[in-house]
Amino acid sequence: MSDSHGTTDSPRSAYIHVPFCTHRCGYCNFTVIAGRDDLTGAYLEAIEKELAQLGQPQEVDTLFLGGGTPTHLSPPELEQLLSLATTWFPLAPGAELSVEANPIDITPEKAEVLESAGVNRVSLGVQSFRSDKLKLLERDHDRAQVEAAAELLLPRIPNLSFDLIFAAPGETLAQWEDDLQSAIELGPTHISTYGLTFEKGTTFWNRLHHDQLHEVDEELQREMYLAGIACLTEAGFQHYEVSNFSLPNYESRHNMQYWLGKRYFAAGPGASRHVGMIRETNHRSTTAYIRRMQQGSSPVAEHEKLTLQMKAREQLVFGLRMLGGIHIPTFQKDTGMTPWELCGTEIDQFLQLELLNYSYERLRLTREGLLLADTICVELL
Repeated sequence: MSDSHGTTDSPRSAYIHVPFCTHRCGYCNFTVIAGRDDLTGAYLEAIEKELAQLGQPQEVDTLFLGGGTPTHLSPPELEQLLSLATTWFPLAPGAELSVEANPIDITPEKAEVLESAGVNRVSLGVQSFRSDKLKLLERDHDRAQVEAAAELLLPRIPNLSFDLIFAAPGETLAQWEDDLQSAIELGPTHISTYGLTFEKGTTFWNRLHHDQLHEVDEELQREMYLAGIACLTEAGFQHYEVSNFSLPNYESRHNMQYWLGKRYFAAGPGASRHVGMIRETNHRSTTAYIRRMQQGSSPVAEHEKLTLQMKAREQLVFGLRMLGGIHIPTFQKDTGMTPWELCGTEIDQFLQLELLNYSYERLRLTREGLLLADTICVELL
């Protein structure tokens, strides 16, 4: 199952989606089910059935449990899920095992479950330290709970990542800088910063269109993004991807696989996998996913066979999100094409606008390009 353009026999990464949450935050458009803890047992049985379809365990270098909120499961359920995950995706020596967590879920018991299962990276959904911003974002934790979670996790799992959101309605630049400083002081190894987006289908989208919420103006959003880069790099974090910063050698190895255009396994409702030249996405509805697994049918809702050109375009777009950009000879070796053969007109235009820079056989976003990364990626796709 390998061809000359980088299709290796088997992916070295796996993702498992855990859809459960206490409630759905107003800005969230992920595959999430809130207030249905009665389904957790059936979900675990369904995951077990789906993983069994692999036929045999597949060794991986990175395994990521995301959501939803994996830590919303009770300690025995979390233990069961981690055991299933590592049975079907045994970890290679030195592998990264990441779990997304909500600050309110981190009890001594759950921290113990994570550590015993071999979890060596936790991604904590902090979003903010300010109570009015947390309330606006409909988060169910406060600053003290973030601090308590960090205190419980860091001695056991020193590789701790924080997610932060900026440009919440009414937020000032000084408030955002305070959030960044508070995060740095707690000692995480990795910080992701995301500008608040109003996604269609979320309650925030409706509130925006009914004039109940107002977006932070573009100039201030731009200043906030640049302030994030300044604060974090000054504190010793390396800016390695559009939204991601890490201390040296603490990049998210799992996400790097996506950005480098590698293939990956995935299981759970709404999960997308990319094996060989096939991309599949499971049913987003948790109940439909469980029902299909109970009936012994396929959980897949979308199936797409990629052409070499589609795959190469994706690799170009993801690669450009990395601050190091794309090394042209490596890209050509992986894909059999150059970026110019794929979308030369657009690339030349972005070079002319100084949104892209081409030097030393590397194509990368400029500082100005970073601010428009999403628009540029859409154009190139």
